[in-house]
Amino acid sequence: MARPRSTGVTVRAIAAEAGVSIATVSRVLNGHAHVTPQTRDAVRGAAERLGADATFPSAAGRPAGAVLVRCPYVLTDYFGIIVSSITETLDLHGRQVILNAGEGSRDSSALAGLADRSGADGAILILPPEPSGELVALRARDFPFVVVDPRTPLPRDIAGVSAAHFAGARSVTAHLVGLGHRRIGVIGGPDEWMASRSRRAGHASALADAGVLPSPELISSVEPTADAGHGAACRLLALPQRPTALVAFNDKAAVGALRAAHEHGLRVPEDLSIAGFDDDYFSSSVVPSLTTVRQPLEELGRMAVSLLTRLMAGHAVEALHVELATELVVRDSTGPVTHA
Repeated sequence: MARPRSTGVTVRAIAAEAGVSIATVSRVLNGHAHVTPQTRDAVRGAAERLGADATFPSAAGRPAGAVLVRCPYVLTDYFGIIVSSITETLDLHGRQVILNAGEGSRDSSALAGLADRSGADGAILILPPEPSGELVALRARDFPFVVVDPRTPLPRDIAGVSAAHFAGARSVTAHLVGLGHRRIGVIGGPDEWMASRSRRAGHASALADAGVLPSPELISSVEPTADAGHGAACRLLALPQRPTALVAFNDKAAVGALRAAHEHGLRVPEDLSIAGFDDDYFSSSVVPSLTTVRQPLEELGRMAVSLLTRLMAGHAVEALHVELATELVVRDSTGPVTHA
């Protein structure tokens, strides 16, 4: 008796049944030319045994289309790591990449014309600056795409991948609270970014556990750069009652805070503790080495490709909003409070 047809059979299950890689199954599903007839038959047979409702183009069908990767920012270490991970993973799936990167790519009509772009089967959008309404309009065109590190909350039917910002910020503030700090300055990111709001909420949650309310004068919102972090730290350290610790939105801002501490004659961590977020490559190289929260940047890229591949293949995806765990990395820039 044949098994009932199912749209819930995953590519991973077909790959395991056929004894091939997930990338190979993806190539067969998309009619990629570089698959042997024996492998193609094995994948088709596995799908049939599992009752998968899948359409397999012939070997003469068109190769898998390209994927547009849009990152309207300079490819610094943060964005560069994510983009590199995405392109490397797409290559494993036999997909060509159309890269649209740099601040010059912030074309106001970019999303509106995406569904009509020739040769693109789907897209990965990194921190898109457009309002959520434009993303909703693109979704209505049935064009598959995934948002990485969304700037604003996404509707439930739009796929997105982000780090656990709330939990990460909560962990670093809880670490400082455990060292006796109660007056903690925050060098936060732009107010309109979802990550900024989530991290401030995580910070407030950790303070609440210690019976402390966050003081508005200790909260600063700036662009996540070293110079902006330096300026914000200088303002916080000039307060009549200065903070005993600073938490920065990212490691670059934290490095700016380290410079400000030096200019104010403060030793880190003896006089002032400083922590960052991201675990950039230089975090372990500065002196003192930086306590920070590690974001799984490469895994953000890999997970985005995984989601997009399933969407392009027409698979049902229940978990469209994915949060990846962060990790507190304690180094030398934080220590016990020495004065209140």
